[in-house]
Amino acid sequence: MTQRERGEVEIQRRYYAQTARTYDAMHVDVDEEHGVALAFLLAAIDLLQVKSILDIGSGTGRVMARLKEARADVFVLGIEPVAELRAVAYEKGIDKERLVDGDVLALEFGEGAFDMVCEFGVLHHIRRPDRAVAEMLRVSKKAIFISDSNNFGQGSPAGRILKQALNSCGLWPAANWFKTKGRGYQVSDGDGLAYSYSVFNNYAQIRAQCQCIHLLNTTNAGVNPYRTAQHVALLGVKK
Repeated sequence: MTQRERGEVEIQRRYYAQTARTYDAMHVDVDEEHGVALAFLLAAIDLLQVKSILDIGSGTGRVMARLKEARADVFVLGIEPVAELRAVAYEKGIDKERLVDGDVLALEFGEGAFDMVCEFGVLHHIRRPDRAVAEMLRVSKKAIFISDSNNFGQGSPAGRILKQALNSCGLWPAANWFKTKGRGYQVSDGDGLAYSYSVFNNYAQIRAQCQCIHLLNTTNAGVNPYRTAQHVALLGVKK
């Protein structure tokens, strides 16, 4: 990790440490898309007969708590690098042995250690999400599940067309660099440090290791999720 990347990680972790106690209340309304994605995940667990899950960036344990409630027979382990967020999860009743410190860029698990690896809203906070996806694919035996943003489906119709056109020409990274004044990220009160990210950025990477991919727009969208969906859930099935 470069010095620049370490600095960006520190900004994000400081944000979470400061908002840990109010984090859930801040995101109740805006996280409706993750609720839809979680329903999709629960169905996938049954379909693929998943018995173990690794949850990346578990935060305050909301996904873990829901999985424990709905699928008590499934072993769920979460990793969360921010101690303040883990503390809130422990107060909710999440076992300390089930939610531990960890780095998605260097998971301390062997290949295929879990039937499924999932993440909810984490990848758009990582400068190199492809590295995180590579680790998710490595330690998953059956499937990975992603619930995250699609920047190319966000904004006005004209804005989306422009971003998609720039992306098709390979110019979006340069345009985003200019938009963010060379930082490559934006900082907001509601989301901390975030990069312009699309689930579709990692589609080819996932497809290379999965037999099939299922996509779901988790907010109201048109027939083409890439062009119209602000948020997308992706299930990549290995076998």
